[in-house]
Amino acid sequence: MSVSKLILPRGSVVNKRELPIILIIAISWTLIDLFLVRISVLPYKYGNEISTNRAITLRELNVFLLSFIIGFLLVSVLRKYFHSSSLWINLLFKTAILLLAAVIMNLFIYISYELLIGGRTIEAAFNRFVVNTFRPEWALPKMTEWVILFLLTQLALEINEKYSPGVFVSIMAGRYLQPKEEERIILFLDLRNSTPIAEKLNHKYFQFIRDFIFCISAGIMEHHGRIYQYVGDEIVAWWPSSKENAKRAIQSLIESRKVINTNTNVFSRNYDILPEYKAGMHVGKVTVGQVGIAKKELVMSGDTINTASRIRSACTDLNQKFLVSKDVINMLELPEWQSESMGMVDLKGKNEMMELFALKI
Repeated sequence: MSVSKLILPRGSVVNKRELPIILIIAISWTLIDLFLVRISVLPYKYGNEISTNRAITLRELNVFLLSFIIGFLLVSVLRKYFHSSSLWINLLFKTAILLLAAVIMNLFIYISYELLIGGRTIEAAFNRFVVNTFRPEWALPKMTEWVILFLLTQLALEINEKYSPGVFVSIMAGRYLQPKEEERIILFLDLRNSTPIAEKLNHKYFQFIRDFIFCISAGIMEHHGRIYQYVGDEIVAWWPSSKENAKRAIQSLIESRKVINTNTNVFSRNYDILPEYKAGMHVGKVTVGQVGIAKKELVMSGDTINTASRIRSACTDLNQKFLVSKDVINMLELPEWQSESMGMVDLKGKNEMMELFALKI
């Protein structure tokens, strides 16, 4: 069973998050094309400056529309089909498909210009398209431009996925070249009863973990959470500290369960197991910065991280699914029936005891 075949709830924000990326691709490609056209097209090419401006405007409308369609293919369709393929296979096949789409885009540009400005028939427009498009002196440099543009776009998407949506821009802007202290809500979540599940599934356990992580990640991203890292069956996520984000973090736990329940048939049919999870949450200051030379990473450190991890571990000792610190409870302002104090708990590795609360959600 492929991760790409798992089902997300209808109207999922995870799907809606693709729209801004598609728009960025469409706008960027249109601006690049406009720049290249402006530096290469002279007014006399289309008769006069007015005709040239009309032709360029019509061209860029075509480019934007078809770039949006190509962006949709790249972000929403092809990514799912090539999700389990290597990066090189991804780049090779996607670029070939996108080149075909670019040729079709060029056909639309020719036809719309010849019909609306040139006053020619569709047949004449198609003939001019064939003659001009497949001339080596035009096709080779143009294909080179397209290939470079497609490869850069795909690499940018891969890097964006690696660092989690919303983080890539901060890295590109150099925000974390120097360590920064920030207030964040930290969530540690992992699979319950992972050892017996691993023994039962044997070699299928890895695929089970992939499907489990897909569902949990979808639930977290649905409520604007950002994935920090995956470690085995463990997921670490974070939100900027605020009351609204504290509520989102709790909603993400509910949403993750909803996504898993939506895929009950998948888990039952392939593994005969419906995964359950436990989570610990804390809020406080963390230090964030880039580390590494050959391989750079964006790293969080600080007592808040360690405490959230210990709270998650306490779920097993206290036989609870979801535990949070009192600091989180103070931000949430939950009704009494939605949380229960576990009293002062001695967390491993901590010098002082901490009051924890079990969430009834």
